Amino acid sequence: MSHTVHPYSHRLGIIRDWKSRWFGMDKVYRDALRGDIVIREYLQKELRSFYVGGVDIERTQKAWRVIVKTSRPGMIIGKSGDGIVKLRAKILALLHKHKVNLGEQELKLDIEEVRNPEANAAITAMMIAESLEKRLPFRRVMKQTIEKVMAHKEVLGIRIRLGGRLGGAEIARTEELKKGRIPLQTLRADIDFIREKAHMTYGDIGIKVWIYKGDIFKKDQVK
Repeated sequence: MSHTVHPYSHRLGIIRDWKSRWFGMDKVYRDALRGDIVIREYLQKELRSFYVGGVDIERTQKAWRVIVKTSRPGMIIGKSGDGIVKLRAKILALLHKHKVNLGEQELKLDIEEVRNPEANAAITAMMIAESLEKRLPFRRVMKQTIEKVMAHKEVLGIRIRLGGRLGGAEIARTEELKKGRIPLQTLRADIDFIREKAHMTYGDIGIKVWIYKGDIFKKDQVK
């Protein structure tokens, strides 16, 4: 029997890098891991409306760098950087609340712009969730999203799967639409995958998005 493997972890060390990168953190592994989880969960919830495409964390013995990738960087940064200062203060207060010790590390918060939001699975899933929460018909949302994403020249395939009480039905079910290719077993295939939830009054609807953006060969990898 075959086993379903997460498309990101399946390609770690081949065409993907880890989303948390630590250097010299062996002795504080437990605290470092807890701190990373706390920050990721908080940012995904706090910045939900800003279309966050991912959160990367880099740690050294002297610095702790959090990189937020978003399609709306100006809204997070705010006027003259006020927004990013407030967000950093909130993160420090959250870490103190969860008793995560920074030690000698300095917390740095960087905002990176996602150049092609339509080709990012996390942002696409968030757009679907927003549309569903506005009570738009789920089939129309799926079709419109697929057409919009496939219009991007980088995208070669997309698959969207929704699960839950679709359309407010009493019995939960799963609906799926696909266009193009999604070669999940090809390790050099650049497949972006995400899970998201649309919070409805009658329960959550699960959203899964796969986006295929071609193959990455060794000569094309950024070193």
